[in-house]
Amino acid sequence: MNEIVFYGNKNVIYKNLRRLRKKRNLSQGELAAKMQVMNVNLTQQLISRIEHNRRIVTDYELACLCRALGVTEQEMLSDFYEEYPQD
Repeated sequence: MNEIVFYGNKNVIYKNLRRLRKKRNLSQGELAAKMQVMNVNLTQQLISRIEHNRRIVTDYELACLCRALGVTEQEMLSDFYEEYPQD
């Protein structure tokens, strides 16, 4: 089975996810609870794996994480856009 990675990363939001979650004074468990309300099965352990760059993030998870944290996808992906600008 192929491993899904991008320049050695399982996801490109791990730094911003942690930063934005902490900025809103949310624990991983509290964020997981917000995700559960949106019918997204992300547990505290899975959020930890995302924040430690050990798990991929699906498109719907990204969209719901942004909603739960009250940010845009552009803000969540800002590190990606800075590191890999369009030519």
